[in-house]
Amino acid sequence: MTDLWSDLLRCLQLRPVGDDGSLAVFEGSNQQLEYHRVFGGQILGQFVTAARATCPDKTVKSLHTLFPKEGRADEPLRIEAARRHEGRTFATLAITATQSSGVVAAASVSMHAAEDGPDRQDIGAEVPPLLGAEHRADIGLIPWEIRTLGGLDDEAAGPPDYEMWMRTPEVDPELGPALVAYATDLTLIGTALRPLEGLSQRGAQTAYTSAVTSHTVWFHRPLRTDNWLLLRQHSPLLAHGRAFGRGDVLTEDGTLVASYAQESLVRLRK
Repeated sequence: MTDLWSDLLRCLQLRPVGDDGSLAVFEGSNQQLEYHRVFGGQILGQFVTAARATCPDKTVKSLHTLFPKEGRADEPLRIEAARRHEGRTFATLAITATQSSGVVAAASVSMHAAEDGPDRQDIGAEVPPLLGAEHRADIGLIPWEIRTLGGLDDEAAGPPDYEMWMRTPEVDPELGPALVAYATDLTLIGTALRPLEGLSQRGAQTAYTSAVTSHTVWFHRPLRTDNWLLLRQHSPLLAHGRAFGRGDVLTEDGTLVASYAQESLVRLRK
């Protein structure tokens, strides 16, 4: 657990390579995982970090990422952040992650300087009470505390909904958006599969082939990941070899701080 956490923090420490005013270039390390591929959540976190480093006077408002090609963990990522527009309030970046094989991820990032204005929200169902420590769970690549009622490895059919509480070790609040982006990439495919009897997230690459093709995160308010956050998600559609899911990130008192959506490839093996 500690090693995976330290490894992730290392990957979020991008190395500046150059910046000519229109293009900022970084090099990023990869997590050392058993399957030797680059986890998409790692790239999402690195893109948030690159955006913040490129426009330090603004925060990431939205991150829209495509994953055209699988990345290899044994080769560093070259991350380029091109400034498409940078004004006093908003900025738009085009960020790519490349290896010798070509582009492995590309994103459009919108950034915004904090402003005052009306403040309202409607989150539907109220946030339930925080689960007790007896509901701690191990969720694959997430190297911090998770609490949930039932996991995504159960092959019994159920509704395409999933909730989990998460809290990281104490960490610099500046890393919060990158860590949330990382966490949102892991469980939406498993959520989409829940209504299918005999299938679960555990069957990835054996019972079915899956890969995230696009992922979007919107950040609404400041957040801290070393306070409890609830990830509440739902998958309305699984069709034509693709799954779609979306979710919200809420604080313990019910404040909506981020939202996310994902489309992925899901092909059942016969």
